[in-house]
Amino acid sequence: MSVNPDLRLSQFDYELPPELIAQTPAARRGGSRLLHVDRGGGLHDLDFAALPTLLRAGDLLVFNDTRVIKARLHGHKESGGRVELLVERITAARTALAHIKASKSPRAGARLRLAGAFDAIVTGREGELFMVEFPDSVLALLQAHGHTPLPPYITHAASHEDEVRYQTVYARKPGAVAAPTAGLHFDEDMLATLASQGMESAFVTLHVGAGTFQPVRAERLSDHIMHAEYFHVDADTLERIGRTRERGGRVIAVGTTSVRALESAAAWLERTPQAAPAPRDAEGDTRLFITPGYRFRMVDALITNFHLPQSTLLMLVSALAGMDSMRRAYAHAVQSRYRFFSYGDAMFIESPNHT
Repeated sequence: MSVNPDLRLSQFDYELPPELIAQTPAARRGGSRLLHVDRGGGLHDLDFAALPTLLRAGDLLVFNDTRVIKARLHGHKESGGRVELLVERITAARTALAHIKASKSPRAGARLRLAGAFDAIVTGREGELFMVEFPDSVLALLQAHGHTPLPPYITHAASHEDEVRYQTVYARKPGAVAAPTAGLHFDEDMLATLASQGMESAFVTLHVGAGTFQPVRAERLSDHIMHAEYFHVDADTLERIGRTRERGGRVIAVGTTSVRALESAAAWLERTPQAAPAPRDAEGDTRLFITPGYRFRMVDALITNFHLPQSTLLMLVSALAGMDSMRRAYAHAVQSRYRFFSYGDAMFIESPNHT
């Protein structure tokens, strides 16, 4: 679906006092506040513990089970200059695409000494990313020597607490360099409560890339090129979504990354029709850019955090709830001193298009 050429970046801006950017998580998972945006755009101030009261038996919650890897490494070039490497995507057992910060960009063939423990070779470029070859398993080396890649707006260095709290309790599949932060609010007790009240759960995978934090530079949104991320939605999840819809239940995405995975799966299925309706997985790279005017195929409601001004994620939630509704919600959240971004408070947004 093409982006409305009349949409402008400036339509998705808002003033955020810096002190409202959460630097640390709540004292416990589930201890955050929850802003409920109902179908009519009404705003209700709640605690996250109240979430089960907003859901109904037969609703399906869809979680992103990606796992954050320790993707950040520090080191030196052969010349002695400092480098910081952030793995964006693991492409094979011993190769990856990465962002590299250095006083001068390394050329193909450059050797980097990382974490004082091993050498990696820059083998080329792919757009703004560098292709890097590691001497052993990328995942193993990152786990042994890497650091948790906290977002750029969190000012402290990653600690042991961050290794635990910047990870969902249901994370299973390593590959993300940023957490699906809506899921950080859920603990085992909340998941058990939801199940006991008849809400169902399903999982998708979208490996969140660092591009999620990159600013949109084009004033006309139709000129923006969306970053690519890998997604996988298995046949069982797709069948459960179908059954949920048939019985009148809602598909509730936990996080914008779950939205992108589900809506990318819908687009993938439309592009790859088959004669027999046999179950099949949907997977691949997605550059889906969801802006107001987008027709949602899978998602009826969303649990999410508060997003950066002028970000693609703010555009996505505005597409689901409506631009005016989101403007009012964010203005209310600022006035009410909600905590913003990855370690901040949550929203429950109901689509006005679902009964």
